[in-house]
Amino acid sequence: IGTGNINTPLRKMPTSAISEEASLLSGMRSETLEEVELTGVRPSLPAVRTFTRGNTGVEEVYVDTDNGPLCVAVQGDRSKPPILTYHDLGLNYVTSFQTFFNYCEMRTLMSNFCVYHVNAPGQEEGAAPLSDDYVFPSMDELANQLDHVLRYFGLESVVGLGVGAGGNILARFAYRQPTKVEALCLINVVPTTAGWIEYGYQKLNARYLKSKGMTQGVMDYLMWHHFGKGTEERNHDLARVYREYFEHSVHPGNLAAFIDSYVKRTDLPISRSTPTVESFPAGRRPSMTTTLQMPIINVCGALSPHQEDTVILNSRLDPTKSSWMKVRV
Repeated sequence: IGTGNINTPLRKMPTSAISEEASLLSGMRSETLEEVELTGVRPSLPAVRTFTRGNTGVEEVYVDTDNGPLCVAVQGDRSKPPILTYHDLGLNYVTSFQTFFNYCEMRTLMSNFCVYHVNAPGQEEGAAPLSDDYVFPSMDELANQLDHVLRYFGLESVVGLGVGAGGNILARFAYRQPTKVEALCLINVVPTTAGWIEYGYQKLNARYLKSKGMTQGVMDYLMWHHFGKGTEERNHDLARVYREYFEHSVHPGNLAAFIDSYVKRTDLPISRSTPTVESFPAGRRPSMTTTLQMPIINVCGALSPHQEDTVILNSRLDPTKSSWMKVRV
């Protein structure tokens, strides 16, 4: 509503231009549209999504530990504060974190931090088969290996980012070396021992990987483990990329050893409750709490099969220093 005089008469729109246009249109011949068949037309398809190892900003270094060498990929300026990542089953630093850290939105993070990507033994790209006499480290031993990594690079403390099995390993390291972990971001982490169903499936997967290689059943289990149900319907392209990776790029025997170690994991020794004096050996004084004391963000996907596990983990963390977040798609 304007502020002018409401008694002002409305002006009529000019009709000369409209009449002139109508006369021109009436004089044009009406032509029928003919169907035209386009032949030999090829659609322009988007570039195929793949995982590429050749990132010029990443340097791979092998660090000797008590359980053999570890491949650590360093991304960024080593003078910057460190972030330490650890991947999940069937993956490595390329397939777990490359896309995330290469996003344009992550440039600010990469300009202020240096990322150290740890690969579990034999899980890096192009890894040689683990020898028959090699004893794959337990989950606790994998956590202890991280101390060698920090000493090798001269790191006093790190921010940890772990997914699945990798997050479990980082949580164990943070429990044993709390002064060396500034903060944790844990994604889809299971804090408990394997149940009978998981144990049976994973032992069967490990057996097939050792005897037959990457079978369809193992691949389906890995897809469910990482993405939940209905992945093909939600994102067919992404599902195809990961299926091709599992089929052609994963060393079956090396993955079987990692799965065996993960399925034999012990319960994470953390609890929100305050321990009693009687629960500790003689001569040792209990601390005020047995849970992790650094800031923690506990993340799960909305369609992840590990939602209940992350809730259990959340119940064991200090509520004043941790947050639980569900990411919806």
